[in-house]
Amino acid sequence: MSMEFLVKLFGLFLGILARTLLPWLRKVKEGKIRGFNRRYIYSALASAAIGLFLTLTIFPRFEAGAAGQGFEELFKLFCLAFGFGYGWNALVNEGGAWAAKSGGSEPLGGDEGQTPAR
Repeated sequence: MSMEFLVKLFGLFLGILARTLLPWLRKVKEGKIRGFNRRYIYSALASAAIGLFLTLTIFPRFEAGAAGQGFEELFKLFCLAFGFGYGWNALVNEGGAWAAKSGGSEPLGGDEGQTPAR
């Protein structure tokens, strides 16, 4: 495995881990929850699958310029991968929240009984 691949994988993993654990730690500190819900693990796994696929697709070969493997270039790659992991986990969490809200209690149209704007 190349250094670039390991940096991508590590950045993605830490981004997902940060987005998964930080809200949980905040809720534990506030006393809202006591245990670790499996929902956090499911969202992290879904984010890892999507994030790994997209990170490796979008950045198949990271061109670091003339310097090649310098610290600055690898740090930029790490930050990009971290952002992808964090962002995809946020999108998966929001999608899950929307799906749970819509759980069939409202019609799909959602605008029955409303008058059109004039």
